[in-house]
Amino acid sequence: MKIDWNKKYTTISVYAFLVICASIIFFSIIGEIDAFTTKLGWVVSTLQPFIIGFVMAYLFNFILVFYEEKVLVFDLVKNLKKKSKRGISIVLTYLTVFFIIALFMQFVLPQLVDSIAGLVNDVPTYVSNATKLIEELTRNLDANNEYVGMAMEKWNEIVTYTINVVTNVLPILGNALKVVASSIWNIVLGLIVSIYLLIDKEKFCALSRKITCALFNEEHSQIAIDLAHRTNDTFGKFLSGKIIDSAIIGILTFIILTIFKMPYTILISVIIGITNIIPFFGPFFGAIPSFVIIMFVSPVKALWFLLIILIIQQLDGNVIGPKILGDSIGISAFWILFALLVAGKILGLVGMIIGVPLFAIIYSIIKDITESKLRKKGLPTETSEYMKNARD
Repeated sequence: MKIDWNKKYTTISVYAFLVICASIIFFSIIGEIDAFTTKLGWVVSTLQPFIIGFVMAYLFNFILVFYEEKVLVFDLVKNLKKKSKRGISIVLTYLTVFFIIALFMQFVLPQLVDSIAGLVNDVPTYVSNATKLIEELTRNLDANNEYVGMAMEKWNEIVTYTINVVTNVLPILGNALKVVASSIWNIVLGLIVSIYLLIDKEKFCALSRKITCALFNEEHSQIAIDLAHRTNDTFGKFLSGKIIDSAIIGILTFIILTIFKMPYTILISVIIGITNIIPFFGPFFGAIPSFVIIMFVSPVKALWFLLIILIIQQLDGNVIGPKILGDSIGISAFWILFALLVAGKILGLVGMIIGVPLFAIIYSIIKDITESKLRKKGLPTETSEYMKNARD
């Protein structure tokens, strides 16, 4: 007996079945969230070498492309086979990475550790001096005893919090080094994985395209491929640009602070450079703890430090940043703030770093869909047109 399937109702039934299955899976996960988290952690731990390798390959690829397209362009190398040129570029790429790490380990890390250790040892002296200064000022001002007591109580709370934070810095760094040491095998495996990924990166991209074309029709496949290219372009320009920009800002801060003979120059330059990777809030995250550290040594130098950082950030925001990053994000300051707050709340520090390019991609997708629907309706796609209508 032949069954006459109704295509419309069959489609509805399939979608309904998929929605029911997805709902059951979702509520099962919510009901057993601890077990699900444990399983997810096991999966991530198992795949950690590949995750590390992919991240390394993605970041090192910028150096590889630089060597292939900018450095190895002379006649002798041009005549080499593609595999040979790729091999030379990979060797130069990893030599560059190891050279940068060696420089950091040789010159920056020892001074950084010494600065942190010195800061931890000197904090009690700084706090004692600051407390005596505050007490002397209150006596000279002849303030009300009640207000003086409240001020001293708040000051003692700040002092206790500061001492706890500073004294916990070294244990936190020790735990971080312990985690890195325990993951050293995964890092080595990740390094090997990254080499294989870079050697055959075109093959892996082609394989991904092949699977996409097999799973979807031609139109949807092209959309997925275009989205992958857009994602890679946005993330690549943002991350590489931000890393270069932050390195320049860190070095520039070190030079200027050294000229002005600021204390803990290496420590503060590293803080400023690392936090500068975070858009918008990064300068504040780096400047506030650095200001507190310098203020314990010299309040006058701390004020000078704020002025120096303000000038550096203006230089970065108006000259260095635009030259390096260009218009790689393509969203307004409001949406950057929105992306930072939402992604930071969900993913923490990682969210604040990748939140902006991630939101830029989502924003561009929504923008394309909206403009496509407007074109089908014969309506203008420019936002300025709707601003005119709103004024009318």
